[in-house]
Amino acid sequence: MKELDVVKLLENFNGIQAGTIGTIVLKYDEKNYEVEFFDTDGDTIDVLTIHTDLLELHEIN
Repeated sequence: MKELDVVKLLENFNGIQAGTIGTIVLKYDEKNYEVEFFDTDGDTIDVLTIHTDLLELHEIN
């Protein structure tokens, strides 16, 4: 994964529901990323540092 990739949250984390979509805004290292999560209207929910084990790349249709 790299900066600006769109990702999906695999488990509930810090009050954000599994399945929520976000964008990687900063890559700290190979395992930790800063991700901005969005609601279905495109509004920012939160920006969190999160481990790659809780994320998967999201295919944009």
